[in-house]
Amino acid sequence: MSAPTFNLADLWELVADAVPDRIALVCEERRISFGDLDERASRLAAWLGERGASRGSAIGMQMTNRVEHVESMIAAFKLRAMPVNVNYRLTEPELRSLYTGAGLLGVIHDEDLTPTVEGASLASNVAWTLSTGSGYEEIARTHATKPRTARSGDDLYVLYTGGTTGDPKGVEWRSEDAFFACIGGGDPRSDRGPVSRPEQIVERILPGVVFLPAPPLIHAAGMWTTLRWLLAGATVVLLPTFDARSVAQAVSQENVTVMNIVGDVMAVRLAEALEAQPGLDLSSLSVIGSGGAPLSPVPRARLLARLPQVTLKDSYGSSETGVHGWSVHTNDDPLGPRFRTVDTVLVDPEHSRTLLPAGSPETGLVARAGRVPLRYHNDPAASAETFLEISGVRYAITGDLGILDADGMLTLLGRGSQSINSGGEKIFPEEVESTLREHPGVRDALVVGVPDPVWGQRVSAVLELAHGHELNDDEIRAHCRRSLAGYKVPKAFVVVPEVHRTPAGKPDYRWAMATATGQLYEATS
Repeated sequence: MSAPTFNLADLWELVADAVPDRIALVCEERRISFGDLDERASRLAAWLGERGASRGSAIGMQMTNRVEHVESMIAAFKLRAMPVNVNYRLTEPELRSLYTGAGLLGVIHDEDLTPTVEGASLASNVAWTLSTGSGYEEIARTHATKPRTARSGDDLYVLYTGGTTGDPKGVEWRSEDAFFACIGGGDPRSDRGPVSRPEQIVERILPGVVFLPAPPLIHAAGMWTTLRWLLAGATVVLLPTFDARSVAQAVSQENVTVMNIVGDVMAVRLAEALEAQPGLDLSSLSVIGSGGAPLSPVPRARLLARLPQVTLKDSYGSSETGVHGWSVHTNDDPLGPRFRTVDTVLVDPEHSRTLLPAGSPETGLVARAGRVPLRYHNDPAASAETFLEISGVRYAITGDLGILDADGMLTLLGRGSQSINSGGEKIFPEEVESTLREHPGVRDALVVGVPDPVWGQRVSAVLELAHGHELNDDEIRAHCRRSLAGYKVPKAFVVVPEVHRTPAGKPDYRWAMATATGQLYEATS
């Protein structure tokens, strides 16, 4: 057997061999050890190999948070194949497009998705499908395993974006680069620095850590953190889908020490669940991480009021850059959230091949150097726009706009592709959304720019109101004016029963734009 590499399967096997009897996953009534999880994944890998899976094969993972999701992913890594995260909420036409674009060999999916998956597969030349029913369990328990094979840090890892502002794209990474840029590099607490050799991952195994990912494993916020903590020997508690009350109860029952959420929407719902269940003992919880969406001061304070012992960490990154920033929590910053960053630069928005000088007061597109993806999977045109080489250095462009201090402190202003131009003024939706959510009558909000013959774009808000509240547009507008310039205040509102978001809690701006243009509640003043 060759020496282990910075390949995700090699690293996993080092940890599983070191702590085989430790519980790796808890999911509802199931508890599975590192050793058993590795054995089941090896059996599934052998079955997949017999059906053509090999280095570079794309295998769809269309499941909620469950044991089968994790072991299927590990099985793909063992074969040097690419597990492709597939959103279980997609419709059959959307699945046909993703299956074809990704070039899926097969799909492993939740049993209740069988009709939709089979319909999409037949139209997309997918060779086989496997549901998480009895057939899967028979394979995982009894199929013959095969010897471990040599692997490489150059093997591919792919992560599909959520597609909230466009069609999903598969971000293709080298396995080694993904380990360091996305999965923590063997330093889950960010206090010791990354490992320098694969075998060192065993020295980083931690005692007594129980981790709960609130986001789904089909998104980076759930998968990257789950892999980060499994490679530290932690027990991971999985809930099939996000339900704030169930999350709070699981933290109490399983003595969870670390968990992660996605921005404001999960923070607010978790705070509501804690307020509704004041008797729960959550004293085991010491750290909550957030990433993937903005975390505003008011939701953060509301959550910490219920969990005063918790350290709340806010991270910054994207599918195209990995995690390359963490928050310093400047609650009173008038511009936007601030992050300490690594390998981060700004690119001139008007001249995509020009870097802004360090410490420039100008606004630029946030980019990352160093360990960055290779490309978008099967999409050379989009790759050329996002992954640039400037003066011999490769950069990944995030699409976010910000200001970068000379010491690497990034003030994040918002996503450039979603910025609104109203009367010549640039408005970032995240800033307006955060202000709207601070109003006690607003439970959630998304802001878009609706075409307008006078203003160019009209700032329009889609609102989910708090229970028992009705829309008072004058009151909400007055609330906004206390902290926003007049041109940023929404000129129109739509009230909906629930703001649409991805399973990870990220905003669905395409839905928000369709909703705002179809049924605007016009301002009366």
